[in-house]
Order: sequence, then C-alpha cells, then structure tokens
Amino acid sequence: MITFQALKKEYVTKGKTFAALDGIDLHVEEGEIYGVIGFSGAGKSTLIRCVNYLEKPTSGKVIVNGHNFAELSAQEIRRVKQKIGMVFQHFNLLQSKTVFANVAMPLILQKVPKKEIKKRVDELLEFVGLKDKAGAYPENLSGGQKQRVGIARALATQPSILLCDEATSALDPQTTSSILQLLKKINEEYNITILMITHEMSVIREICDKVAVMEAGKIIESGSVFEVFSNPQTQTAKNFVSTVMHDAIPESVRKQLTSGESNGRLFKINFVGASSGQPLLSKIAKQFDVDVNVLFGNITELQGIPFGHLIVELLGAETEIKLAYMHIQQENVTIREVIADAS
Repeated sequence: MITFQALKKEYVTKGKTFAALDGIDLHVEEGEIYGVIGFSGAGKSTLIRCVNYLEKPTSGKVIVNGHNFAELSAQEIRRVKQKIGMVFQHFNLLQSKTVFANVAMPLILQKVPKKEIKKRVDELLEFVGLKDKAGAYPENLSGGQKQRVGIARALATQPSILLCDEATSALDPQTTSSILQLLKKINEEYNITILMITHEMSVIREICDKVAVMEAGKIIESGSVFEVFSNPQTQTAKNFVSTVMHDAIPESVRKQLTSGESNGRLFKINFVGASSGQPLLSKIAKQFDVDVNVLFGNITELQGIPFGHLIVELLGAETEIKLAYMHIQQENVTIREVIADAS
C-alpha cells in the first residue's frame, strides 16, 4: 500500500546540507493503522508529506498504491493524490465557509455534480456526528468538532489512504480519545489505511497496529505495537513507552529502598497474556520461605493482549530468594533484578 525504499530528503541551508530523512525503509500494509512517532525534528512530518508528494524525495522511492510519483506525469500525480486524504493538526478549515462547504470543497474542485456533492457531504456529516452543524461556521465549533470537519473533508473523495499529521495534538485528552475512536471506525468500516504521525505514545497505544520510532531522520525501531511496548530496544523507544506504561520505580519508593532499611532484593516481573491473571506471587510466598513486598505495578491491554509489570521486593535468606527467582523464570513471565537507584 505504502512503501518507502532508501528514502532521502535533503535541504540545503546556508551552503550546508541537512538530511531530514536519511535512508527510510518502511512498508505499510493495506488496512493497517501505522503510527510513526518521534520527537520534534525527527523527520516525521517530512516523511508523511512525501507520501502525497508535497515534498519531493532527494533520492529513493515512495510507492503508493503501486505508483511511484517520480515516474508519473503531473496529471497522473493529481489522479493518484485524489485517493489520499490528509488530516492536519490545526484543522486548516476555510473560516468564511460553512461546515458543509468545507467538506464539499474537494468535490467542488473536482467538478462533481451538485446533487452528488450534497449526498456525499450529508453522508459524511452523519458519519462524523455533525449532521446538525452543516450550516455552522468554524468559529462556532469546538476543537473536536473542527477536527471532525477536517476528517469528513479528507474522506470526501473516498480515499484509500488517510494521512494524519499530529491530528490530535491540539485537542484535550477526552476529545483526543473520541477522535481516535472515529479514526478507528473509519479504518474498520471503510477499510482505509491510516498513516499517523504523532509525538504521543498514548495515541499509538490506543489505535495503531504497528509503530515506527524515528530519530534524526532515521527509523531506529519498528514492529507491532505489542512488540515495541512490551520490549523496546532503543533508549528513545523506552523513553516514549515510559510515558504511558509508567514502569519506573516511583521516587517515594526509591527513597525508601535507598535508605538502607531493607535487606531484600528488588525484581521487575513482566506478565503477558494469560500469565497476568495467575496468582504467581501468592504461590511463591507459600512455596518458599520468602516475604513478597509488592512496591509498584500495573496491568494494561495492548492489541487485545493483557500486559503488565510488577516491581517486587523479595526478603529472606539468599538461598530461598534464589530458589524463588529460579521458579519464576520457569513461568510464562520475564524477571530481572533491578537496583533501587536505577529505573
């Protein structure tokens, strides 16, 4: 559906060459919601703008629906781009036009008959929950309503791909959740492939199937959301995951442990799937002569799979702690020892 091959985009500023994209290789399957995350300046927006040829690559290929823009005429490019919708961070609505007119604009530019325009726009406004706002102007809408108009406009030409460039970063958390659910509905009911650019890992967790982490114009990590969230490989990915998984030892607990009052050993246990519902620690306390002190933890769901972690302190004789540790290793969990002054 969307394939990036050795993609580079360079800019020359004051005689110096800067690589905004530096050898991107990535494939987005049809029907996926693919998230790309990174800090400001990572190259995310440049990447997404290469998909609809708002930015022309310096080298490499961007293949969309089987078409390489670099090999197409201007007329062919316009035709391919009609199947690519885009949702912007700041809505990009025409303030002097009504909601109806904003959604209709792409169809008007394509000279679609008025009767067909009305039918399509009415259908879309019903779909995004703004049927009663057709005659309203953007200044009278909330941020969430404006973004719904932007989404309806992006869907007007019946695209097969929807590009979302920080589509929720200007919204409050509750509105963000409702917009994400709308995008999920679009993906499922219209089978539209969504490429989502964001700096919010909570957005990735809520609706994406796969994620790529960008840094300095490169993709440094990619995979299913579950893979990246449950076992991030790079420090940047770990930093992003920690913003939503909260797996670091709280400062209050850290101070307690470094005060020298405890003679136990500290472990982090990760649970996946069915293991998250097993009474593992209860069994350990009964089977071995150790006390189990649960210090911190949580359980969430990633792509329908329960996933969680616990930070526990095992107290007792060293031999008993080792036996308990070895037993836990044989269960369907991962365990590693941590120290109080580290995450």
